[in-house]
Amino acid sequence: MKRTTLLAACLILLTSIIGSAQEQGPLLADKDTMLLTVFLKHDQSMNNIERRALLDEAGFAELFPPDGVEIVDRYVMMGIGQVIVLRFRPDHLRRVNLAIENGAWGAYQTEFYVTYDLRAAREAEMGNQ
Repeated sequence: MKRTTLLAACLILLTSIIGSAQEQGPLLADKDTMLLTVFLKHDQSMNNIERRALLDEAGFAELFPPDGVEIVDRYVMMGIGQVIVLRFRPDHLRRVNLAIENGAWGAYQTEFYVTYDLRAAREAEMGNQ
């Protein structure tokens, strides 16, 4: 699936989630921002030194995260790579995409997943029991 198609599908899914939240209650605590999980998958054909050189050459540290984008969580999955959860206004999605394209491609294979936090819904549900 091409990235443009994937990003369009993510936006459609996000719109659907927000619509459901408005009908069913507080699924999303913050209706002004979205969460996006980014997988930066290690290319097994290179080691960390080679990967770091590519990232430094592309200026990834300066590009990511772009202004207006918060890193909510960031960790390493052994054998996979980095998993980063971002929070930002939906109109910043292009900034995130460009930061990854311009800074991480070549060093990582990338995957993006629209993400949402069900904590508020679970707490509301538990309070109603």
